[in-house]
Amino acid sequence: MNASDAAVRDRLTTALRERGDEIADRWVQLQQERAAIDIGESELREEADALLVLLGGALAGDVGVDNVVDAHRELRDAVMELSLRRERSGATPTATSLAVLALKDALLEAVERDNQDPRELFPVALMINRLLDEAAALSFSAYVERREEIIQRQSRQLLELSTPVVHLWRQVLAVPLIGTLDTARTQVVMENLLQSIQAHEARVAIIDITGVPTVDTAVAQHLMQTVNAVRLMGADCFISGIRPSIAQTIAQLGIDLSTILTRATLADALAAAIRMTDQESPATGAPTNR
Repeated sequence: MNASDAAVRDRLTTALRERGDEIADRWVQLQQERAAIDIGESELREEADALLVLLGGALAGDVGVDNVVDAHRELRDAVMELSLRRERSGATPTATSLAVLALKDALLEAVERDNQDPRELFPVALMINRLLDEAAALSFSAYVERREEIIQRQSRQLLELSTPVVHLWRQVLAVPLIGTLDTARTQVVMENLLQSIQAHEARVAIIDITGVPTVDTAVAQHLMQTVNAVRLMGADCFISGIRPSIAQTIAQLGIDLSTILTRATLADALAAAIRMTDQESPATGAPTNR
């Protein structure tokens, strides 16, 4: 750090120490005017006080100004928490960044009260910009990462809801599939089905593809992987719902499903599963033969 930068940092540190309350009040005011944030004034003030103390402590160190926020762990955590708090309140990422950037004006106004010389204010303004641009970028990044986590979690939940494992009969499970079967969904189907096989001590699993619009090489591969995983769990697996058009497509593609038990309908697969497990028929109440 050169002498010029050190002097500018000293001025900022002094301003934060001597005019902290004034800067905090102004920052809260600017956020309320510009950022459209639905957070109470007392909460904003508490947040501002804590962050300004951390900022002053970070500036007192010897880390380069471009890395002050990232290198100072407590300050970085405070900026990320600021972003997450606004995300939870429904603020947009733009409003979150504007809230951080509003501190630029509050800081510069405080420094200007001590010195009106533009030649001395210019390097201070540059340092404030460098410092708070980093903080704004971090707040935006934290907001986006949080939203991506939420989207991924919701996508996972939707996948699980769209691939339920149904307990059709004692030791017989079924997974009715609807829509496109891709790699991510296959993984969810496999995980849910294997867990259910273990939980219910199932001997037969039925994968019903009546609602799958098309079966190509990739879909067939996904199905075969799931069937193999089920077999490793010690259970048999049927694929049902193979319509004439899908059977024709599979044959034309040369996909070999000869090692997999298949049935035209879910009802046919359930009847075969009942026979396979030597359970009583619901119609006769008598044991069925294989």
